This record gives sequence, C-alpha cells and structure tokens, in this order.
Amino acid sequence: MQKRIEYCSPKAVTAAPAGPEWIHEIKLDGYRGLLERDDDNVRLRSKSGLDWTWRYPLIVEAALKLRAKRFVLDGEIVILTETGDADFDALHGNRRNSEAQLYAFDLLALDGDDLRELPLFERKDRLGRLLPDPTAAIFAAPFQPGELGPGLFKAACKAGLEGIVSKRRETRYRPRTCDWRKIKNRAHPAYSREF
Repeated sequence: MQKRIEYCSPKAVTAAPAGPEWIHEIKLDGYRGLLERDDDNVRLRSKSGLDWTWRYPLIVEAALKLRAKRFVLDGEIVILTETGDADFDALHGNRRNSEAQLYAFDLLALDGDDLRELPLFERKDRLGRLLPDPTAAIFAAPFQPGELGPGLFKAACKAGLEGIVSKRRETRYRPRTCDWRKIKNRAHPAYSREF
C-alpha cells in the first residue's frame, strides 16, 4: 500500500456551473472513502484516515474480484434503501454495514501507475473500464458532461437528493488546487449536518 493520499475536496458554492469544461455528478449522502488494493491486500480508509476495511466487507470482497490487482479508488460509501435512496442514518448508526457499496468517482492509481496528473476525463474513462459490472458492490458513479449543471441540480433537488458536485474535466487530482464544486440542496438533511 502506498503512503496516505490527500483528498481533493469540493468547495461549497450556491450555483451549478455550466459549460463544456464541466462534468457533473449526483452527490450521494454517505461517507467518503479511499479504496486501495495491492494484490491480495485491500484497505478501505475514511477521509480522516480510519481503517474501515473490517466495517464494509462487501466492498472489500468486490475489490478482490476485480481483474486489476493494484488500484486506488476515491468514492462515496453508501447504504441504499429498498427504493434506491441513500440511507445515511443506517450508515452512521452502523446498521446494515454488510450492505454498503462504493460509488467510485475517481481512479487515482492503476497497475502501479499514479494517474493523479492525468485530466479527470481520462481518469473517468479508465475507471469505467475497470468497473464494467453494474451488479458488483463497487460502481463507477455516473456523470453528465457539459451545459446541464443547473438543470441537473434542479432535478436533484426535486428528487430529494443531496445535490451535485461539478468538476472541470481537465482537472488533475491536486488537493490544494482542486477545482471541484459542491452545490447542496438546502432542503436535504445533509445541508445542516455538522459531522
């Protein structure tokens, strides 16, 4: 396993950007996690560096089934309800941990290569090829390119979701200069959550 990776963190803004240089993802109500595999060793870490490998066995099991033997994924750990909504209360209360899934939105390393200097759209392309199976416990988080950021945010709010994250498609994974923006639904419980 490599040394600890510093996360790219989105900056909170009040309006979704639009333009061909952006891609947009639905913001899921879960815990941020970094999943690392090095041959038969898998580790899942929280944003604060806690080892959560023991806590989410389905994600670890799915990582070991992937064809690639060495990779690092950045994503959101979520537990879904029967209707497909994120159940933050179950996640935070350690209920149904064995059902947790990882929605991976970035691929930071693959087969020994550090990908953080590649543009985001290239990392996402490689991520999609690494995670082609929609039935596994690790999914490539869907995203939409371009102009539709404001419309996607409006649709996310109407659906009762947490919001969206918008990222420049050319962005490198550099935590101190990361140009990611989160736009949160003010009516969602996560808007005022303090932890």
